[in-house]
Amino acid sequence: MTLAEQIYQTVKPLPEAVAQEILDFALFLRQREENSEWQNLMLAQSSALADWNNEENEVWNDVPAL
Repeated sequence: MTLAEQIYQTVKPLPEAVAQEILDFALFLRQREENSEWQNLMLAQSSALADWNNEENEVWNDVPAL
């Protein structure tokens, strides 16, 4: 029996209100995992862009946008 089947068999006999709480918690965990991935991407982007913030590149700050 797979883990998903074990979870289903465990939740199946519970009252609907309790099953809803379990579903809400599972959705919360999934959302937290997705947010964690985005946080990691944003941190990686910040550190990459930090390399561009130096006096050598200050000349580009005055270039008009097209």
